[in-house]
Amino acid sequence: MVVRVHGVHVAPVRFRAARHMALKKAEIRKSFIFNKYVIVTPGRAKRPHDVQAVSTTQANPDCPFCQHNIIKKNIITSSRVGSDKIVCLKNIFPAVSLDNPKAYGEQEVVIESQEHQKNLADFSISHITAILEMFAQRTRAITKNKKIDYILCFKNQGPQAGASLAHSHSQIFATEIIPEDLREEMLLAQRHQVKHNRCAYCDIIKMEMKSSRKIYNEKYAVAFAPYASQFHYEAWVLPKRHVDNITELKPVEIKALAQIMKHLSLKLKALNLPFNCFLHNVISDKHQHFYIKLQPRDSIWAGVELGSGLIINSVPPEAAAKYYRQK
Repeated sequence: MVVRVHGVHVAPVRFRAARHMALKKAEIRKSFIFNKYVIVTPGRAKRPHDVQAVSTTQANPDCPFCQHNIIKKNIITSSRVGSDKIVCLKNIFPAVSLDNPKAYGEQEVVIESQEHQKNLADFSISHITAILEMFAQRTRAITKNKKIDYILCFKNQGPQAGASLAHSHSQIFATEIIPEDLREEMLLAQRHQVKHNRCAYCDIIKMEMKSSRKIYNEKYAVAFAPYASQFHYEAWVLPKRHVDNITELKPVEIKALAQIMKHLSLKLKALNLPFNCFLHNVISDKHQHFYIKLQPRDSIWAGVELGSGLIINSVPPEAAAKYYRQK
């Protein structure tokens, strides 16, 4: 029997089998959410730590994100975390701006710490909570601009993930344009909601918490390695409660997400893996289920991925989840 999850065909027998046995042969999987395919190969399943190391962060007296070099007039807001400080400022090299009708939007930088050599795994849970709260604060403020319909909060950690500066920071990108992938996701989610009268992400949470891809199941939040992971050690973090965006989260929910992010970032630090981390908000869609995606970037998409659109992932999500679950 075949059922549809989030507008996509899923074979329940295959899903159940993945709970109890390791993947022995390559398997083509279709995302529960997107119309995208991944070829999961078990070749590295027995060697989940076989990844390339990345360079460590070195001190840089000319770093523009260190406190003594920050241009004060560009600061939008800031918050203190103990003796440290989180600063949000205007991006001085924006891809979009409010004074450009041909590329309209806002772009901001969140300097996550005054300390140059710290990164996400080094921060306390309360510090990561404060970073998420800064995302919520700026999302709330940017949403007041009725021309903006899409807000992306993201972090590039490591040069392989696209970080141009080593000092720990994240960015906020807002525009009037909704990316096509997000439009497709909205459509598939709406179809699932109409057909089943349930949120697709809520359904996926229930399934993954019963699977071998479960990483974390906390009172307020969960984490899992998605069934059709596009990246080695990819992980999704979601609140259990159905909320539309980060501004609707309760303090205990934000703290729960921060606790999970701390654990995941420590595990990635042990592997020396760069990663991208992001969260979306389509303002005109009031029925989203807020989530955070964490996508490590040790592998490079090459001919097969770029030519066919088929992604090859040599670390099965079941193996990734097992690694994350280790204390």
